[in-house]
Amino acid sequence: MSSDYKTLKGQDFDRGTFESLLRRKVFLWQSFEPYGAVKGLFDYGPPLETLEAEVINIWRDHFIRTEKMMALKCSMLTPYEVLKTSGHVDKFADYMCKDPKTGEILRSDHLIKDVLETRLKSDKEARGEKIEDAEEDQKKKKKHAKAAKAAVKLDDSVRQDYEHTLATLDDCTGDDMGALIKKHDIRNPSSGNEVEPPVSVNLMFQTQIGATGKEPAFLRPETAQGQFLSFQKLLEYSDGQLPFASASIGYSFRNELSPRSGLLRVREFLMAEVEHFVDPASGKQHPKFHTVRDVTLPLLSRTTQNEGGSTPQALTIGEAVDSKLVDNETLGYFLVRIQAFMAKIGIDMRKLRFRQHMQNEMAHYAADCWDCELLSSYGWIECVGCADRSAYDLSVHMKATGVPLQVREPLKEPRRVEEWTAQLDKKKSGPKFKKDAGKVQAALDGLSQDVREKLSVSLRDEGKVSVDVAGVEGGKVELEKELVSFQRESRTETMREYIPNVIEPSFGIGRILYSLMEHVYWTREDDIARSVMSFHPTVAPIKVLVVPLQKDTRFATLLQTLSDRLDEDQISFRVDQSGVSIGKRYSRNDELGIPFGITVDYQSLEDNSFTLRDRDSTKQVRASLDEILEAVVRMCKGKTRWDEVRRVLPAFESKEEQEG
Repeated sequence: MSSDYKTLKGQDFDRGTFESLLRRKVFLWQSFEPYGAVKGLFDYGPPLETLEAEVINIWRDHFIRTEKMMALKCSMLTPYEVLKTSGHVDKFADYMCKDPKTGEILRSDHLIKDVLETRLKSDKEARGEKIEDAEEDQKKKKKHAKAAKAAVKLDDSVRQDYEHTLATLDDCTGDDMGALIKKHDIRNPSSGNEVEPPVSVNLMFQTQIGATGKEPAFLRPETAQGQFLSFQKLLEYSDGQLPFASASIGYSFRNELSPRSGLLRVREFLMAEVEHFVDPASGKQHPKFHTVRDVTLPLLSRTTQNEGGSTPQALTIGEAVDSKLVDNETLGYFLVRIQAFMAKIGIDMRKLRFRQHMQNEMAHYAADCWDCELLSSYGWIECVGCADRSAYDLSVHMKATGVPLQVREPLKEPRRVEEWTAQLDKKKSGPKFKKDAGKVQAALDGLSQDVREKLSVSLRDEGKVSVDVAGVEGGKVELEKELVSFQRESRTETMREYIPNVIEPSFGIGRILYSLMEHVYWTREDDIARSVMSFHPTVAPIKVLVVPLQKDTRFATLLQTLSDRLDEDQISFRVDQSGVSIGKRYSRNDELGIPFGITVDYQSLEDNSFTLRDRDSTKQVRASLDEILEAVVRMCKGKTRWDEVRRVLPAFESKEEQEG
């Protein structure tokens, strides 16, 4: 844990205490606990399940409704061919190392990071610098206690080398990590054994469709592919007009090699992804970019990272796009919208930055990519990826299937063009290639003019040609002259055909939820045992705590009236009629993050007035039921704030301090 990581109110963050709170208040737990639990799988209790629903509702409104996106629900089961074409079968992998003596599997980048950070921590101890221990479970503490060693001071050059390695680790290939493990003599921390060189392991869960088991498939690792393959239907729905965007919220699955850090690295997780389709000829301009041009973002550039730096630079998105630090307006626009969403749900803006992908991190087809990272007690964590994927996805699927995943639009003026065409004889090629005929024609359609011209010469001289065709056995087909023709033709074009580019913001909801819970956590100054979760009223799982002053049957009618009115206003609430003091009742419900409390007391019986308490300040006001509920509804919808309510409604002096 970073030694300077603080709670919302600036106190030292104690992860052990925080995670104990999450367990006590039933926010989450490991799945299948009666059977010993399963790593990387979690069940959400009532508070976290509701918090997730509130965050998703805000996401829907912030992106789908406001940006006029098309919401999709696509299948989680994905055929093998789809993910083979997209590159996931071959490239969706992490590198792992094996301890040959114990059989333990270690993720390579995690191993390097953990060992080097431990050595740097030891160096700080040796130099007399102040550090704080990360919270560890008791098993880890006992294990490390046995292997504890005296602090070791590093040479300045070695220290700088370690720090630079950690700053650039994301840019390392498997071979790079193997070299680092050898160079720095990195071993399994739990055994001290040398590890085997890194090996790539695919992260997808494989299954099959149908009883025969002959149709291999995967649980999807992302929601994107279903959206790409729906492109033609979306284009038709949008009346052929670009730009447009689709959005999908749903579960994805990745067989993490070493799940850890709670919700930050799991095997089943909720994603919210946007695919924004844009005409590349437009320069990827965005019609609303002028409305965000002056918004400032904390941007950590690739250049800064290459130099070993980790401090972002505050720039307006206009400056970043003009200088080409951010590749285009549409990418920049979504970075601003991501930051605005994070602020809306209550993320601490001091703990947010955008980190540009290192060159090796980016896919070969990507034009630019930025991660929205949130600082937690585990360090900076990627929570949103925002990538310019160019035309890659639609192109490869069109090539593999022969389905035209492209746009056709009328030209303002017809134009004359001469080009080489490549066309299969359908009557003869159909019986030979059967279901692969479309793939063969798609491969011919994808050939450049130069290649088509060269193949026409080969076909004339040799009577046959060989063409690469993805998705067929052997990856190649041989075409005789009776099956294919290459012709030089002149034609008039009245339509423009192009494959759109895609800007993709991809949100990991679980990581955002965990970061949010850390960001809103703090303890009362007068009593560190009194924890508070300061969720914004708009996302709080429960909005109101209803507390009768005492157990008294005379309060029953008022409690029922209050409950009915809250239900009518669609405000979630909880009634606490336990026998402990009202201060203790408020305190234990502050741990759940309930922003407001309504107290029913004996004065309520006389004049139908109630007190309304604010969780964070513990200040109270008193007013009629109508006034109290109007204020609560407006605050829960984000239309007003507590300080504005206090200026309107009469203050009420609380006895909570004495009763707590």
